[in-house]
Amino acid sequence: MKSILGIIALGILASGLLQADTNNEKIQTLISKYETALNASSVNGVMELYGKNPTFMPQHAPAQLGREAVKQTYENVFKAIKLDIKFTIHEVQVSGDTAWARTSTAGKKEILANQVVVNEGNNELFIFKKENSDWKINQYLFSTNQPRK
Repeated sequence: MKSILGIIALGILASGLLQADTNNEKIQTLISKYETALNASSVNGVMELYGKNPTFMPQHAPAQLGREAVKQTYENVFKAIKLDIKFTIHEVQVSGDTAWARTSTAGKKEILANQVVVNEGNNELFIFKKENSDWKINQYLFSTNQPRK
């Protein structure tokens, strides 16, 4: 009897670990798609990754609440700059239908008004929610990690 209970317990544990690995992989894939959309200046690509009621908190700006405000902000960003960045995922944590990830980015940013290319780097925090079984960005915050000049 004890061995049967032990096998059941191991099965439950393995199932939970497999689910955690699957969620981590899905979130890492979502971040990779976000990187691709940013580098392509694709508003539609970015918005496909956000949930129904997102919050975007860019540095030096008020929080943008809701899909229309977030979409307008990305449209303005992509009119002003062209990104060539790479995300590094430092940590992903999942708790039920909520998850968060701590990332950083490094690369270049072209300022389109004068075609000047500068170093770009940020620390980011993503909060994800599951919507219809899919992970979506619920809240996103970033801040530069580049020294002041």
